[in-house]
Amino acid sequence: MVVGATNDSLLVAAYQGERRERNPIWFMRQAGRSLPEYRALREGVPMLEACLRPDMAAEITLQPVSRHGVDAAIFFSDIVIPLRLAGIDVDIVAGVGPVMAEPVRTRGDLDRLREIDLTNLEPITQAVGLVVKELGRTPLIGFGGAPFTLASYLIEGGPSRELPVTRALMQEDPILWADILTWAASVTAQFLRAQVLAGASAIQLFDSWAGRLTLDEYRTYAAPYSKKVMNLVSDLPVPRVHFGTMTKDLLRDMHEVGATVMGVDQFTPLDWANEVLGGQVPLQGNIDPELLSAPWPQLRSHVEDVLVRGSGAPAHVVNLGHGVPPDTEPDVLTRLVHLVHGEL
Repeated sequence: MVVGATNDSLLVAAYQGERRERNPIWFMRQAGRSLPEYRALREGVPMLEACLRPDMAAEITLQPVSRHGVDAAIFFSDIVIPLRLAGIDVDIVAGVGPVMAEPVRTRGDLDRLREIDLTNLEPITQAVGLVVKELGRTPLIGFGGAPFTLASYLIEGGPSRELPVTRALMQEDPILWADILTWAASVTAQFLRAQVLAGASAIQLFDSWAGRLTLDEYRTYAAPYSKKVMNLVSDLPVPRVHFGTMTKDLLRDMHEVGATVMGVDQFTPLDWANEVLGGQVPLQGNIDPELLSAPWPQLRSHVEDVLVRGSGAPAHVVNLGHGVPPDTEPDVLTRLVHLVHGEL
C-alpha cells in the first residue's frame, strides 16, 4: 500500500468498502499446519525460530498463495513474537500454546520489560520484504495481538480459558493493569508498523481472548488499550481489521477502537453483524472451520449462505470464523477458493 502496488487488488478494494466482480478470499492460519510442505520445511525447527528466520518465514507465508490461489497472504509469525523480541523467555509448547518462563504479575516484573526497536525487528522487516517481492500485486496482511490477549499470556504464564490470575490483577491493581497493557500496546504497534513499512498492505489485530469478557469488562479493561494500538498506527495508509472469537456482544465496541474492517467469527451471522455496525463497515468472515471436514454439499451450502448473508455489507472478504484446523485437507481449501472465485 505504501508504494501502491496492491492498491487495485480485490482485497484492498474490499477492505476499503468497494465491491468488485467477486469477493476476495483468504484463510486465517492458511500459512502453516494444514500443509504438508509446511510440515516438511518446519521439521526440527521450533515455531518461534521459524518465525524469526526470514527466509523460512517468507517461504511459509507464500506456500498457501501458491497452492490455493488465495487473494492475499498473511504474514507467518505469532502474536508473541514481539514479546520474544523484547527479551521475554517465551516458547510455543506443542499442544499447549505460548508459555512464559516468568509471568508478569508485579511492578518489578513489569519494570524488567523493555521496548522493541527497529534493530530488534530486522528479522520481521527482512521476511516481509522477501514476501512482498515475490507477491507482486497480491497483498500481504500483517498482524499482531491485541493488548488484552497478550497481557493474558504474560500474566497467566500461558493459555487459560478462565483467566483467573488476569481477572484478579485487573480488578485488584488497575494501575499495574493499565501499565502492563500500555506496554503491550506499544510493542504490538511497533510490530505492526514494521510490517507495514516493509510492505504489508493491511493489518489485522487479533484479540483471541476478548470474548471471555463481559461488555462492561471489555470497555474498561481491554478497549482503551486496543485503541492505543490503533492510534499508534493510524498514520499508516492501510486498512485495519479487528477480530476476536466469541465477541458477538462486543462487535460494535471492537469496531470503535479504530478498526476500519471487522472480522466476524462463525457464531455471529454476517447479516446481523452488518446491521449492528450500521451497514457501514466492510466485513470479513465467517465460514465455520469445523465444517471444512463435512461432506462437500454441506460445506458448499454453508459457504453459499455465508455469501448471501455478507451481501448486504459494503464489502465482504470471505474467510473462516477462526483459523484453519490442523487436520484440514488442503484440497478442501483450494476448492473453496474456486467456489468463491466462481470457478465451480
